Order: sequence, then structure tokens, then C-alpha cells
Amino acid sequence: MNWYNQKPDEIENKLDTNRKSGLTSSKAQSLLQEHGPNALKEGEKKGLGEKLKEQFLDPMIIILFIAAILSAVVSEWSDAVIIIAIVILNAALSIYQEGKAEEAIAALKKMASPSAKVYRDGELKHISSEELVPGDLVELETGDIVPADLRLVDSVNLKIEEASLTGESVPVEKNADLTYDQDMGLGDTANMAYSSTIVSYGRGKGIVVETGEHTEIGKIATKLATTEDEQTPLQRKLAQLSKVLGILTVGVCIVVLVVGVIYGHEFLNMVLTSVSLAVAAIPEGLPAIVTIVLSLGMSRMADRHAIVKKLLAVETLGTTTFICSDKTGTLTQNEMTVVKALVDNEEINITGTGYAPEGEFFVGENKIGVENEGSLYTFLNICALTNDAKLKKHADGYEMIGDPTEGSLLTLAGKLGITKEMANEDYERIAEIPFDSGRKMMTTFHNRFIPEKVVSFTKGAPDIVIDRCTKILINGKIEELTEDMRKNILDKNTEFARQALRVLSFAFRIHDSLPSEITSENIEKDLIFVGLAGMIDPARPEVKVAIKECKSAGIVPVMITGDYLETALAIAKELGIAEDDSQAIMGKELNNMSEEEIREVVKTKRVFARVSPENKVQIVSALKQNGEITAMTGDGVNDAPAIKKADIGVAMGITGTDVTKNTAEVILTDDNFATIVHAVEEGRIIYSNIKKFVCFLLSCNVGEILVIFLAIIFNWPVPLVPIQLLWLNLVTDSFPALALGVEHGEKDIMEKEPRDPNEPIIDKQLTVSIVLQSLAITVAVLASYFLALKNYAPAGWQELHAAGTLNPVELREPRSIAFTTLILCELLRSFSVRSTDYTLWELGPASNKRLLQGVGVSLLLTLIVVYIPGLNDLFETFPLGLRDWVLIIPFSLLPFVIGEAWKVIKRKK
Repeated sequence: MNWYNQKPDEIENKLDTNRKSGLTSSKAQSLLQEHGPNALKEGEKKGLGEKLKEQFLDPMIIILFIAAILSAVVSEWSDAVIIIAIVILNAALSIYQEGKAEEAIAALKKMASPSAKVYRDGELKHISSEELVPGDLVELETGDIVPADLRLVDSVNLKIEEASLTGESVPVEKNADLTYDQDMGLGDTANMAYSSTIVSYGRGKGIVVETGEHTEIGKIATKLATTEDEQTPLQRKLAQLSKVLGILTVGVCIVVLVVGVIYGHEFLNMVLTSVSLAVAAIPEGLPAIVTIVLSLGMSRMADRHAIVKKLLAVETLGTTTFICSDKTGTLTQNEMTVVKALVDNEEINITGTGYAPEGEFFVGENKIGVENEGSLYTFLNICALTNDAKLKKHADGYEMIGDPTEGSLLTLAGKLGITKEMANEDYERIAEIPFDSGRKMMTTFHNRFIPEKVVSFTKGAPDIVIDRCTKILINGKIEELTEDMRKNILDKNTEFARQALRVLSFAFRIHDSLPSEITSENIEKDLIFVGLAGMIDPARPEVKVAIKECKSAGIVPVMITGDYLETALAIAKELGIAEDDSQAIMGKELNNMSEEEIREVVKTKRVFARVSPENKVQIVSALKQNGEITAMTGDGVNDAPAIKKADIGVAMGITGTDVTKNTAEVILTDDNFATIVHAVEEGRIIYSNIKKFVCFLLSCNVGEILVIFLAIIFNWPVPLVPIQLLWLNLVTDSFPALALGVEHGEKDIMEKEPRDPNEPIIDKQLTVSIVLQSLAITVAVLASYFLALKNYAPAGWQELHAAGTLNPVELREPRSIAFTTLILCELLRSFSVRSTDYTLWELGPASNKRLLQGVGVSLLLTLIVVYIPGLNDLFETFPLGLRDWVLIIPFSLLPFVIGEAWKVIKRKK
């Protein structure tokens, strides 16, 4: 039900309550049993079992389990144990890094008001907000958190801060007397107060109309609970790669088994050979290396003020094509600032942003100050004296308490040394006419501003205040306000408004003594106009540069806000998000559109104003349906559903609400939009590096498959046994792969268009590289193995092998040569894999010190398993002599030379 369409007496009848005395205690107790507590249900948290299930259902992990089982079946227990160990290690790393499950619903519950002032049995009582029921009469005062959704029945100068729910940058004026006869947006219902918003000014009363999950914040909670987590692009691509590898593994194993049986080999031996092929086909170290590289990326991002909660989100940032951002507190500072004024008929530009009273005043290029008898002095004192806000200085800056508009006026006065405390001490407030949303003015009375006189200072809406002025203060002197002057002032007001400034007008009146009858009709007339102040929630200075970087990187920035269209469009134009008015649209226009129409709208619109949380989800969903990889940033509760729906949710760490931070995958610890750009750059680097080490690992694995497959086709003994392949895939290759994972990004990485979201990890360029490198590895290893068989295997080894009488011990030296050749091929080739375009000499052979260290460790481990007694038996290796190394080294260089030569050939094409 749209409660804002109902009059207070209709609300009374529908909810069977009384807007003077509220409910009786007995009726409230009965309703509490019917509706349940005014609280949000927490979503089910993932247990450890469910987290492990998600880890172990990955296709690549399933293939590894199958390989482990097959190894165990043929009594290769060491192989089975090693495979299982790496699977468990990978799962543990992922669960540890990602931490606890998101607790968005719990955070929403935490935000709820702990207590409420409610009328029961005609008496005002303090109760827990969870005990509220529809029909309760709640009292609101400045500073209160609204405990449920209320239809206001009484309001006195009531303003409520709704930024976290609607995104509006200034408190909303409320009026209980209003009733609407049409559908209204959430931010436009001035006769409603919503759960978890904050009363910033005035007082009021309201009847509870919705509690718990039925409140506006409850609807958001439900939306979060029902929005399923979706796979990231990297998850989808790794799953696709796993399936391809799985099909390849099964196919090759079947072919080898059939060929072996045709050749007359024992079935059990061929099963063992097939296991060797399965081990060769699967890059066992890939899941762990991806996890570790993403973890390292998380650490680097944390150093750049972006905390990434989910491992795979690190890479997804690099694919981003659209960044949808809330305005208030994200693109802007969420601190109202006076930037322009009109005094003495001159436009004044004021520097400085936020609530820190630091800045300068300029007329044209001339800096001005304040004189005690001048108009500017009077103007600033009115700003400070007609004011109920407070500014408090802390070690880390200034805190504003009260209405943001009044806070900005205090800051303005403070920039020229006039503080509220000093002004009130010099010119004591002796009476006032409080602000009223009907007349839109506030007046205070002060002694001593003019000797032996009482002065009333008035601030309010420009058109109303100016209409009540008959004189004007020019250069400290009172003059008649001519029609030309009035027109100039109103024109300047219009000019300020067109710049999306919130404008207030200031005036005063002189009295011989404090009037006996202080009413608006008697006092707020025959005023002396002093000036105008234009204020705005200013854009963050660093965001403009970040927006420019986004565009150069092919990323489209979009503003989605609950604020007014004019304000949003002005900020968007200033930042470079939008170029003209045609790129903006109101949220309510989306409500009557189909999904297809919204999908078309998001292709061209760059500013979405006065949007609801549902509209934000619609926009993000439409972008995703268009194939865009979408990041959504924000700080308010109203942003949470869209943040969860987006491919990447980004929350502000300082100003962000708990629910937003718990919903997002990325939290910016400095609340700096520019940090998102750094995170995107890091994501691109990480993905580029993932492709490098995937190419590195897969070319080795394909090479291993070809080596074993062709050896069987040639009817040779298998060159590599399963334990050697496992050692190579899990240990020897892992260190260079990890080093490739931390390769520095290329300098032009943020000048390239985002890659196609559907582009597989193994693209055309990578496929060519893998094929070339695999063939080079295959030729090098088979050639060295064949020569070793000729030189070191028993005479007639082919016949002995065909008869099944060849002693495996007599194959140790040839297999050790093949094993070592393969390892050196990989270690030397890792230097070439650092770039698909630049040669090692162009990159600098020693520019990746981690790779030098990784190759050194892998080489040392190779020498250990080849030369250390005891390990020889486990790995079936033979201590190599000088003649063996003379055979190994030339062949080991072949893949590296071909890789470097291919880069030069490509460049010449």
C-alpha cells in the first residue's frame, strides 16, 4: 500500500489506532504476535561444509581427484598422496583468503534503531524498536534514528537525512499535512519517515505503517537475500578450460589405451601409462598458482587502498567496461560547501571544500577580506547567527553536527575568522522565529550588532526573502532596493540555480527594541537585502582525472543517484561523465519501460537521477544483459542491492554503511574514486600475468602429452613416469609460474580497450604460442631421449620393450635425460613467456628478479632429485654425468630460441 496517498484520519481507521494517544498495551501485544518483531531476518550463512563443497566441485579439481583415484588403483600411492595434498592446499588457501561469508542482512539489522519513543495507553514510553507494531504512535526529535516506516501526522520544522536510503545529498523537509494522489518516488514522499534514516532538524510524530521486512530497508534486505551470487568471468573461463582439459585427457587416455592393447602390451601397464598421460595433461599446480597470484594481487591492491574480499574479484576488475557510481559521498565529498555568494551586487567566488573553515574569497581575480562595517561582515554574521549547526574540530579534521546546509554557512563564515561562538558572544540571540517549511524562512533576534538597537536576521528561500525586501545593503550603507536591483538579484539567483547550486538569501531589519509580538507577519517584512549564498556538495578534485583515465582505458563511467536531475547533471558535466542534457534520465521513467527498452536506454544515458534501489538494480542488470562487465560503487544502503547484482561491487570504506561494505567485493579504504582506476589497472595486469603462466604451464603439459603419446606410437618405452610428471607440474614449474604472476604490467596497459568479456583465456595468439612451444618441447625431449636410448639403453631395447622384458632400471639414465631436458626447456622458456610482443633483451633479462629466483630454486630442486641418494629411487632418476649435460643443454635451448624468433617474425609481418 502507498501510505503516502492516505490522510492521517484514514491511517487511523485502517490501523485502528489513535493519533493522539497511540495503541493500548494489550492491542500492541496482540499485534506483535501477529506481525512479529520489527527486525530483519538474517540470511543463512555458508558453513564450512558448503564452502568446501564449492571448492571441490570445480571441474579441474574433479579431474585431479579422478587422477588420484587411478593412481591409487595402480598402486602409485605417492602420486595419489601428492595430488590430494595439492587439492586440499588449494581449498585451504581460497577459504582463508576469502574469509567469512558476507553478512549484509546482519549489517542491516545492526543499523536498526535500538529504541523508540512511543505512545502506549496515552503515555510516552521508551521501548525497544523491535517491539513496534503497525499503528504505534512514535515521537521523533533531532538526532533520533527513525525506528520503522512512519506516516507522519505531525511535523514542526522536521528534516530527515535520507542519503543512505535515497542518495539525496541534503536533508529532506517533511510535512505531515501533505497527501499525494499519485505514485511518488521514495525521495519525494515528504509525509513519510523511513526506517534507519536520521532526524537532522525539528520534531514530529508518525504512525507506524510498516515494520521489519516490510519497511523500505526491509525490502532491500529481502532483495539482497534473494540475489544469487554469480560466477566471475575468470571463474567461467577457468571452468571452461577445465572442461576442455578434461575432455582432452579422457580422449587421449582412451586412444593410448587402445593403441597399447593393439601393440600387444599388458592391459595393466597400459592403464598405468594412461594415468601418466592424465597426470601429464592436467596442470596440477594451476589452481594453486591462480590462488596465490590472486592473493598477491590482493596484497598489492591493499597497499593502494583497495581491500578485495574475494580472490576472483581481483581479476574481474581488469575486465570492467562500465563503472556505475553513486554521486553523494562517492563522486562528491558529501559535505555541503558554499562556492559562490552575491554581496554588494558583486559575485564572489569562494575556494576550499568540505567543513574545514579554510579558503579565500575572490571578486574576479582580486582577493578580498572582511571589514567590520562592510556588507560582507554583516553577511557572514547572518550566516553564523541564523544557525543551529555546530562545527567540531578533531585531530583528523572537522565534524559537522546538524543540518549540512547550516554547517556549510558556519564554514563560510569561519573562512574569514567569524565563528559561531564568537558571533553569539558578541551578538547574543534573544529570540527567534524558527524555520518553517511553509514560509521557508528562519529569523533570529540579536543585541549589540547595532548599538542600542535590536536586529533581526533572516535567511530563507531567495524568491520569498527578496519579495519581502524594500532596501539593500551596498558597501555597508542602506539604500532603496530598486526594481532593476531586484531583477539583477533574481537573475543571479537563477544563474546560481542553473549551476545546480542550492541558494539561500540573507536579510536583516533594525528594531528600537525587541518587538512585543514576534510573528512572521510582523517581523519578516520591510527587510534589508544583504546577499545570496550558493552551495553544493562538491565533486572530489581527484575524480575528474580518474574519469579521464577510465575513458582512455575504454571504460564508461555512469552516475546513478537519488539526487535531483539538475544537481546530478551539473556534477556529471563538471567531471566529464556527461556532455549534454540528453545523456540524463529520471529514474521514474524507467518504471514504465520493458527490459528491452531499458537495455537500449543504458547504451546512451550516462546520468540516472532520482532513482530507487530497484532502478539501480534494473540499470546494472540491463548493462550485464548487454554483455558489459559492470562495477557498481556506492556507500549507502540504497546502493547495496545493485552492488550485489554487479559483477564487481565497490564500497566506500570511510563513509560506507556496514551493509554496503559487507555486500561489496571491494572496499576503498580512502573513499577515493581514483582508487577504482588503480584497482582496474592492477586487475588488467593480473589477468595478463595469468595468461602468461597459463601459456607457460599448458605448453609444458601439451608437450608432455605429445612426448608420451608419440613415444607410444613409435613403440618406445614411456619417457617419463607419473612421479616425475607430478614433480614437474607441481614443483619445478610452479616457481617460474609464480614469478610470471608478479610480472610488471606493460606501460600502455591502461590505454587499451577492455578485452571482450567472452574472450577465452586461451585466445588465438596464445594458442599459436602454445602450439609452437609445445612442438619445440616435444622435438627437444624426444630427440634427447632417442639419442639417450641409443647411447645408454641395452642393445635391442625396442625388441625387449615390445616383448615386455625391458628392465625399468636400465631406462633410468635415458629417462633422467628426458626429464632434465624437459625441465630445462621450461626454465629457459619462462624468460621468453614474459611478453608476447617484446624480446627478453627489450624487457631486460634481469628486470624480473622474482623469475631469476624462481628459476634458480627450480634448478636446485631438479639437481636434488637427480643427485641425492634415496630420492633417486623415489623419482626413478640417475646421477647425470658431463656427457649427459652436453646432450641436454643444446636441446633445452630450442623452445626459448623459437619463442624469441617468433616475436621478431610477428613484428615484421
